Amino acid sequence: MRHLRVLIIVCVFAAGFQNYAYPNEGETLMKINVTSSAFKDGGTIPSLYTCDGDDTSPDISWAGIPDAAKSIAMIADDPDAPRGTWVHWVIYNIPPQSEGLPQNVPPDKILGDGSMQGMNDSGQTGYGGPCPPGGVHRYFFKVYALDTRLSLGPGATKKDLEDAMKGHILAEGQLMGRYKR
Repeated sequence: MRHLRVLIIVCVFAAGFQNYAYPNEGETLMKINVTSSAFKDGGTIPSLYTCDGDDTSPDISWAGIPDAAKSIAMIADDPDAPRGTWVHWVIYNIPPQSEGLPQNVPPDKILGDGSMQGMNDSGQTGYGGPCPPGGVHRYFFKVYALDTRLSLGPGATKKDLEDAMKGHILAEGQLMGRYKR
């Protein structure tokens, strides 16, 4: 019985340590600070970055990427869409030394630095800006620091990316902007 207690204690400690090193979904060790010169957190996204403007991607910057990170990923989506969350941008395998994405990232499947872009819910590669059918919608730009470079090829979906990131998230952060047509 004593050995069983010791084994249970060791297993509980090991499980806790494993979660500390690589957090479960929804948990993080560190927070990434995500910003943009185009809009403040909670602010209005200028029409330049929407279907009412040039539909170019805004610049997104981040700070606080852990030294252990091997890549960065970002998902931009709208949870207020009438048919459920609408995905506007999926980008991953961003080099860990990167401090952000510039304005107007081209819709290439593979960028010059090796970053890969996935499919948005408009069926396109790269960024597709806000275009809400009515009311004010919230747009979340979620950045993840990962302990690995993902084996996903270009064109992955948000679900593909989320599945691949499970158990590999070291830190995360987000920037939220609003838009109304």
